[in-house]
Amino acid sequence: MTTPLDDISPTEVGERLRLAREGAGIKQSDAAAAISVARTTLVAIEQGQRRVRMNELQQLARLYNTSINALLRREAVHVDLTPRFRKLFTSTARAEEEAAQLLSDLAKAEVELENLLGVKRPRNYPPERPLLPGDVRAKAEQDAAELRQRLGLGIRPVEDMVKLLELELGVRVYVRRFDGRISGLFGYDEALGACMLLNANHPRDRRAQTAAHETGHMVADRRKPEILHVDAPETSREERYANAFGRAFLTPARAVMQKFQDMTAGSDVLNRRHVIVLAHFFCVSREALVRRLEELQLVKTGTWDWFQDNGGITDEQERQVLGDLSTPDAGKADADRPTTLRLNMLAGEAYRQNLLSEGQLARLLHLDRVELREILDGLEMEGGGAAGVPHVLD
Repeated sequence: MTTPLDDISPTEVGERLRLAREGAGIKQSDAAAAISVARTTLVAIEQGQRRVRMNELQQLARLYNTSINALLRREAVHVDLTPRFRKLFTSTARAEEEAAQLLSDLAKAEVELENLLGVKRPRNYPPERPLLPGDVRAKAEQDAAELRQRLGLGIRPVEDMVKLLELELGVRVYVRRFDGRISGLFGYDEALGACMLLNANHPRDRRAQTAAHETGHMVADRRKPEILHVDAPETSREERYANAFGRAFLTPARAVMQKFQDMTAGSDVLNRRHVIVLAHFFCVSREALVRRLEELQLVKTGTWDWFQDNGGITDEQERQVLGDLSTPDAGKADADRPTTLRLNMLAGEAYRQNLLSEGQLARLLHLDRVELREILDGLEMEGGGAAGVPHVLD
């Protein structure tokens, strides 16, 4: 694994160290003593004749009251996704602008952490499938099935859409609280890659549907930014495709038909218990499940509306049916933290290596210090030199 030191010449690093030492008012002899080398060695480091070691750099950064990030910082990531979304805003669409800016800032922060740690995000995006004339819903079913096969999912449920996107496809996904009228955003840039922001104010099953919808955009028209509003009408072929793709990806037709037959065997009606158990199995909302049954002509069109007109299907009824299987949305409690699993690890590693201070990380990730401390406390912060700690081999 490369480190930030590998990307900057010894001469440049030495010059930055000299300026930091002089700015801190520290003599060369004192700095040399702090890292247990001769003064001539420190002079060689500052002149670029001898490459500084990472442990020496950490000690000097502390001595000079700075950070490794400040000493080795690359040029900031200049890509800004926000202008690409702006054509989708109305003149008063402040919520959309703020959400787009948040997505842009978090994506740039993740890239900066990657640059600092010398890692590169692998991309495993599905091939683009531009929309052609014809039935967009049929094409969406086909493309969703193809992606499922590519990921080795078969027809089994997707238990965690965010993890699948982040860890399997390499999409940058963030779950944050923002204006509840917006479900999610999708943007793409060659430097940042595919980026997605999901609304933590919405329940887990709705976030999964939003993520699957945005995945449809990534497949069909990834270079067009997209903002998904709550209950947005299907005003274009692209939206019809994305909605159909999301349904097909989360509730594949063959699996739904099989489970529907198993669940309703011996019954000539669809009852609330059937809906609750099927929705739980596929990790989707009860409405999404019934709408899918209607689409596949397994029940009459208007079935969901009938339930709504006759008392609906409530959360309390779900708890009664599922019992211990009805688990709380743990991700919702964590959603105030703008970090997924991977971003958590990047932030924690940058802090562990003294590459960024708490304050710098908090500003980078749009967090206050308390939120950041909760994240760092939840990570394993074992010292790299501790006895018995396993090391990653190069």
